Amino acid sequence: MRLFSALAALTAALLVAGCNFKSVPDPSMSARDRDFIAKVPDFELDINFHRYEVDDPTGEQPGTIIVDTKAKHLYYVLPNKRAVRYGVATGSEAYGWTGTATIRRKAEWPHWTPPADMVQRWPHLRPTAAAGGLNGGPDNPLGARALYLYDASGRDTLYRIHGTNEPETIGRDASSGCIRMRNVDVIDLYTRVAMNTKVIVK
Repeated sequence: MRLFSALAALTAALLVAGCNFKSVPDPSMSARDRDFIAKVPDFELDINFHRYEVDDPTGEQPGTIIVDTKAKHLYYVLPNKRAVRYGVATGSEAYGWTGTATIRRKAEWPHWTPPADMVQRWPHLRPTAAAGGLNGGPDNPLGARALYLYDASGRDTLYRIHGTNEPETIGRDASSGCIRMRNVDVIDLYTRVAMNTKVIVK
């Protein structure tokens, strides 16, 4: 079994190398980032959802974010027809969202208040909502960073690109429509993204 796993990992690595993939170093993190992330359970992520610089498959302008909800990849477009690709978790079929939005707010270790429709689906969240939500930290489902998506009229869509305290969900349909990333990945993306960045979810 160990030999099979090693061969599978080697095969995946060779496939990555053959597709002009380039590993991306971890971003700079604060002491608080390191402390909080250390308290989130670790998970060995499938190599397909690791962070890589790749040839840009989207054709969008540099600085654009594109989320491929089927492949569970988020692309941040770079100059010279390159992109950084991250693994993500997206909304389950019942709660998935697609469309075009703009980032109008960014937050580090954001506060989270469950929205009313979520409380209606999951009554166990009522005490959290009644208490005014959760402060940022390792137990907060928004994780290390959040990018807030607004529609063309300037209205908050209530959807976010954010970190997670459940890294095992990356690569799956797991959220209520938001785009989840590993905490280290959302920190990396956060450092790259400017306000008013265009986001396409498809």
